Amino acid sequence: MLEESDDISAVIIATQTSVHKDIAKKCLEAGKDILIEKPIARNYKEAKVIVDTAARMKKKIMVGMNNRFRNDMMLQRTFTKAGEIGEIFYVKAGWIKPKSSDQRWMLQKVMSGGGVFLDNGIAMLDLGMWILGFPEIKRVSATNYYHNTKSVEDSSIVMINFKNKTTLTVEVSWGIQREGELFYCNAFGKTGSTSINPFVIYKKMEDNLYNITPKKVNIPANPFKKSYEYELQNFIGAVKGNNDLISSGKEALKVMQIADAVYKSARSGKEIIFK
Repeated sequence: MLEESDDISAVIIATQTSVHKDIAKKCLEAGKDILIEKPIARNYKEAKVIVDTAARMKKKIMVGMNNRFRNDMMLQRTFTKAGEIGEIFYVKAGWIKPKSSDQRWMLQKVMSGGGVFLDNGIAMLDLGMWILGFPEIKRVSATNYYHNTKSVEDSSIVMINFKNKTTLTVEVSWGIQREGELFYCNAFGKTGSTSINPFVIYKKMEDNLYNITPKKVNIPANPFKKSYEYELQNFIGAVKGNNDLISSGKEALKVMQIADAVYKSARSGKEIIFK
């Protein structure tokens, strides 16, 4: 029994999304911290059960948003948080690539909860909200396409407006016809802009726009692979009490609140307004 395994401090959950809630709840109630692969659950309701259980048991939840740990994303957030491009008003993020896995459950809504938006879109939504500082949501509008799928969407285009008048757009697809993978997160501020993949930063000074990208930027050959190593290091450090968690359950709840609105907007063809 998990409860009797005192030598186990934490559990990594990397199963199909439909069983995340039940497994996470059992692990947390057994007194274990958890690292749970994204998305945290199929919807906000399931995610809240997990987060509430962690709070009740006083255990840690980390959601596997490994793209936060890319070197270029960490650099981008450092510059934006320091105000180098001024107050940010718009973030544009997207990920166009083949499916992450050929496992059949990913195309079955009852198991996955959704298609490309819950696979790749959730990661880009998380990055955008992370850069913006997780502002309060005002409205969400989304369009989903099913060109090569039936149960779940294979393309999703989303616009989110926040109460602080910032805007985030997310574009994800398994099926857009183009050569190669496209992964981007561009932030636009009142005095500059920054993008990743490759990392570039522009800043306006005395009516002139300058490229202030550091000349020596340590970006590994495979930043995606390296991001998983950094993610795991952060989780282990947090379990040991050496550092704070990056990508918490509470942040995941805010992301899932928008995810639910994305699917509701796409189904109804209407904008979803938050009060």
